[in-house]
Amino acid sequence: MALRESGEMYLETILILSQKGGTVRSLDVAEYMEFSKPSVSRAIGLLKNGGYVLMAKDGALTLTEKGEKVASKIYERHRILAELLMLLGVDEKTATEDACKIEHDISDISFDAVKRHMQEHK
Repeated sequence: MALRESGEMYLETILILSQKGGTVRSLDVAEYMEFSKPSVSRAIGLLKNGGYVLMAKDGALTLTEKGEKVASKIYERHRILAELLMLLGVDEKTATEDACKIEHDISDISFDAVKRHMQEHK
């Protein structure tokens, strides 16, 4: 199952929330993303069926190895693209919003070039 942009965003959100510590539940994801609980429940169900997320009996969400790989890739793209845009003079809010749009569509080749450029010029 190929993930759509929305699936990637859910995985990224679960990763971010889990890094902040504590248990991540669907309600936490809904609040963070400002989505309705039914929408999040449906998406989490699809991600579970796709092998990206596990849900414990108490509702705790964890990423599978497959889910962690996707989430980490998207989150790295988000961080580096937002940083690049801010270095170019874009305000943080706009840079973060634009990075969120770009991170899902940029090719691996282009992103790797951006990442190399950022590492070389830090």
